[in-house]
Amino acid sequence: MSENLKPRVNFETAKTRLGDRLFFGSTSGAALFAFAIVALILFFLGLRAWPALQSQGLSFIYGSTWSAADGTYQIMPMLVGSIVVATIGLIISTPLSIAVAFFLVFVANARVAKIGGLMIDLLAALPSILIGFWGATVFTPVAAGWAQVLHDHFGFIPLFQNSGPSFTRSPFIAGWILAIMMAPIITSVAREVMSRVDKELINAAHALGGTTFSTLRRVVLPTSRGGILGGILLALGRGLGETIAILYTLNLIFKVNVLRPLENRGGSVASMIAAKFGEADSAEIHALMAAGLVLFVMTLLVNVIATGIVQRAERKMAS
Repeated sequence: MSENLKPRVNFETAKTRLGDRLFFGSTSGAALFAFAIVALILFFLGLRAWPALQSQGLSFIYGSTWSAADGTYQIMPMLVGSIVVATIGLIISTPLSIAVAFFLVFVANARVAKIGGLMIDLLAALPSILIGFWGATVFTPVAAGWAQVLHDHFGFIPLFQNSGPSFTRSPFIAGWILAIMMAPIITSVAREVMSRVDKELINAAHALGGTTFSTLRRVVLPTSRGGILGGILLALGRGLGETIAILYTLNLIFKVNVLRPLENRGGSVASMIAAKFGEADSAEIHALMAAGLVLFVMTLLVNVIATGIVQRAERKMAS
C-alpha cells in the first residue's frame, strides 16, 4: 500500500477522546459512589431501627412518651419541635437574607459586595458548636429580654404567652440561633439567582420611575422566586438536622409545643439523639436509630425538593 493511501490517525483527537472517556467515567463513578453512600446509610439506619419500629409501630411517630424504663419510645414532641424551631428560623432569616442578597447584587459597589460575600461565606463556614456556645453564653440573655418584652406587651395573644418564670432555652431563642445558621445559605442562593436577572429589566424598571423596593418586589423577586424558594428549602434541611446549637439553647421536654414558642419546653430530634445516645442501652439505641432514620428521610426529601426547584428555576432563567 502506498504511503499516501495509508489511513492517517489523529493522535491528538484520540487522546482527547480517551481523556473524555476517563473524565466522564470518573465523574459518573463519583456520582454513583455518592448515591451508594446515601443508600448504605439509609440501609444501615433501617437495619438498626427495625427492632424499635417493629415493637412501637406507628405510635413511634405520633406518640409523646419516651421512657427507657417502660420500653416506650415515641418522638412526636421532638419531631414537632424540629419543625417549629426550623420554621421560626426561616421566618427570621428569609427576609433578612433576601435583603442582604439584593443589596450585594444591585446596591453595593464591587468592593463592598466582594467583602460582604466573603463575610457571608465565613459565617456559613463557622462550626455549629461555636455558634451554640455563643448562643448559650452571649445571645440567650439578650433574646430572653426580647421574649420578655413580647410577653409583657403582647401576652394577650397565645403565641406570646409564657406561663413559666424563665424565658431562656425556648424555641424562640433556638429559632434565632438557627436563623443565624440558615441566613448564609439563603443569601448565597438568592445572590446567585438574583445576579442572573436581566439587567435590562432592572434598568427599565428604574427608567419607568420604579423605586428600589418596587423593583425588588415587582421585578427581581418574581423572576428569581423559584431559586430563592429552593435556597429556603435547603436552609430548612440544614435547620431540621442541626444538633449541637439546639442542644445548648433548648430544653428537651417531651411535650408538644407548637403555639408557645416563648416557653422553655420543646426539643428536636437531632439534639435528643445527641443528648441520649451516650447513656442509652441497646433497646434505646435502636429507638434513637429509628429517630435518626425518620429525620434522615425527612431531610432527604426536603433537599431533593429544593434541588429540583433550583434546577427548574435555572432552566427558566437560561431560556
